[in-house]
Amino acid sequence: MLLAVDRYWRCPNCSEVAVTRRADPHTQYHPCRGLRGLNAPMVPAGTDAKVEAVPWGDMLHGELVQRDGEGRPTSAIRTERADGSNDITVLAPSARLNWKEDR
Repeated sequence: MLLAVDRYWRCPNCSEVAVTRRADPHTQYHPCRGLRGLNAPMVPAGTDAKVEAVPWGDMLHGELVQRDGEGRPTSAIRTERADGSNDITVLAPSARLNWKEDR
């Protein structure tokens, strides 16, 4: 049996902090004011890391993409740690289908 432990989280882009109590591996997310409202991962308290939005690098062709609070399309959120490791949260686009025209 795994025991739940308190995990302390912080956001390097805003003042948000959190505590979770779960036994499973997880990452805490929050709508980040520093990233203009994007749902961004927090890092364990005491971790030297930066979290940044990756702008959409291609033309939009009708896909529904994640946009920040200022309307800029975003493709991912990257977490880079001081030790060189990184994680990427991909914000995959959604396609649109017009049932009457595309049949």
